[in-house]
Amino acid sequence: MKKNVLILGGNGFIGANLCNHIDKESYNVFSFDIVSPERQNKDITYISGDFFDDATLKKTAEGMDIIFHAISTVNPGNSNSQYMRGYEKDFIQTIRLCELANEQNSKMIFLSSGGTVYGEQSIQPIREDACPKPINHYGNIKLCIENTIRTFNIQKNASFLVARISNPYGPGQDFNKGVGFIDAATKKAISGETIEIWGDGTTERDYIYIDNACDMLCAMMEYEGNEHTFNIGSNYGCNQRQILSILRKLGLDVKVEYKPARSVDVHRIILDNHRIMGICKEKIITIDEGIRRYYNYLTGNKDLIEE
Repeated sequence: MKKNVLILGGNGFIGANLCNHIDKESYNVFSFDIVSPERQNKDITYISGDFFDDATLKKTAEGMDIIFHAISTVNPGNSNSQYMRGYEKDFIQTIRLCELANEQNSKMIFLSSGGTVYGEQSIQPIREDACPKPINHYGNIKLCIENTIRTFNIQKNASFLVARISNPYGPGQDFNKGVGFIDAATKKAISGETIEIWGDGTTERDYIYIDNACDMLCAMMEYEGNEHTFNIGSNYGCNQRQILSILRKLGLDVKVEYKPARSVDVHRIILDNHRIMGICKEKIITIDEGIRRYYNYLTGNKDLIEE
């Protein structure tokens, strides 16, 4: 029998790509979000509802073998001003989700943040056993949820995993929602707009193409080992100036405005991906190739996307 897989936050950038990425021959895929998407995949069952309504959440989670939790009401940029919403809503409701998943013996995979949970780290790439030191409330909310999951695994023998995702980019992303430098830079360069950079452009991140991120998340679905936390990243760092250089190589006229650095941003984050690559064998798409693919996607050169 096919297993039932639920993606909470199925309309989001990662959630929507993950829904389409999961093998439909092996799994029944259910996408849950506040509204159903206008464009739908006939092989996916779409459910609309409020994640923060207890009765709706209980009904939605019932009978699900695997649950991906990708819902968040805050982002790194606004969490230091709207942090109470994150603690009161995201954190508390995720505890209720843990209870539901544990009661019916569901496997849960929580989409955490590799970009904010770790904070400033002297050793790079960062391994999963590094001590997390988040510098903003977004990362701390994610870490609070991670610790709750760890407690359920220890005390309740639950099957919960944590995916610490670096900085995914690619089709379906919308930087207007608060994250996505490559998305913002590529779209603005195409349209001739000025790209805003907070700081001097040397902020370094581990960017991963969305297809690779989904490959890694799918590999976690059937994992039965002893590890509970996995970095989802490329094992490679790239700063903003390097990204601008890649865009210029594509023939784009890149206009830039540098602004004062923000206190919510860690200067350098690169994730060690050896643990996840032990169970995921897909080849990593390089940053140059990934940006080229995304540029071709955005400009309609679909024949060139998968060269």
